[in-house]
Amino acid sequence: MTVAALLNDLKARKFKPVYLFHGEEPFYIDLFSDYIEKNLLTDAEKGFNQTVLYGRDTDIMTVLNSAKRFPMMSDYQLVLIKEAQDMKWGKETEDKKSIDPFLTYLEKPLASTILVFCYKHGKFDKRKKTYKAIEKNGVVFESAVIYENKVPAWVEDFVREKAYRINPRAAALIAEYLGNDLSKISNELEKLMLNIPKGNEISVDDVQNNIGISKEYNVFELQDALAKRDILKANRIINYFGSNTKANPIQMVLGALNTWFTKILKYHYIADRSPQTLAKELGVNPYFIKDYDLAAKSFNLSRTFEVISYLREYDLKTKGVDATGNTEDGDLLKELIFKILH
Repeated sequence: MTVAALLNDLKARKFKPVYLFHGEEPFYIDLFSDYIEKNLLTDAEKGFNQTVLYGRDTDIMTVLNSAKRFPMMSDYQLVLIKEAQDMKWGKETEDKKSIDPFLTYLEKPLASTILVFCYKHGKFDKRKKTYKAIEKNGVVFESAVIYENKVPAWVEDFVREKAYRINPRAAALIAEYLGNDLSKISNELEKLMLNIPKGNEISVDDVQNNIGISKEYNVFELQDALAKRDILKANRIINYFGSNTKANPIQMVLGALNTWFTKILKYHYIADRSPQTLAKELGVNPYFIKDYDLAAKSFNLSRTFEVISYLREYDLKTKGVDATGNTEDGDLLKELIFKILH
């Protein structure tokens, strides 16, 4: 079930008796469980019909006893288990004669109980009978980690749902500096949108002013300087990175440059140079195609291969492999950019 379909069902009060939200990305687990906790019952109903348990402080029998109760003066009762990955689930047996009371319940759950498991930071074992029973009689949603190249599109969708728009470069800048932690990104976006009238487009300046990213000294400006062969600007940015290594760790800079030059390499092999085809093949917003046109002119195919080789070499040096002389991050970046531009 997709995120949108599951949210629509919850909003329409089409509830299932058991939910298992699991996976390595906690954002959607929190999104769904918070919605159910806030909206399933009225404030008056919650006193008698809402039970919130935490995995490390409970066990299967406590959960089972809670789930088997009937609601009082309400159509439903909610039993919500947070941090379910810390709960002792018990061992499943292949002995068909033995009776597992919890599995028996899951195979025929009470329609008046909404039982929700929030299993974070890992996948629930899909081979278990418990998983199969929940999948058959309830809803299982796996919240997978989003790939970093998908984050800008996720940011655009997130702000669109909040009745905003965002400049593609601003979305890419957020993805570059905040990574793929959706909870962190959503929190920053929520704070940012408090300062912008609803319906407006979120600009690069808005992101830089509200999320603490330097206007002049960031990876995108470095890429722009490299594409334009602007040695002075590139050196200014690298000097800034070198003096602010905590805010601009070399691993992040090298990772961003490697992704960028890999796409430039791919650009050289694409026969159809129409913006639509290039955007699809490179996995970028069409807004950025003009930037790749310029970069590909500055770095031909053979030169792009050389640069990628340099990036791998300096990545190893940051790890202490083949490092000679000064291995300070700032000095390594200066050496690397000199080789890229000369």
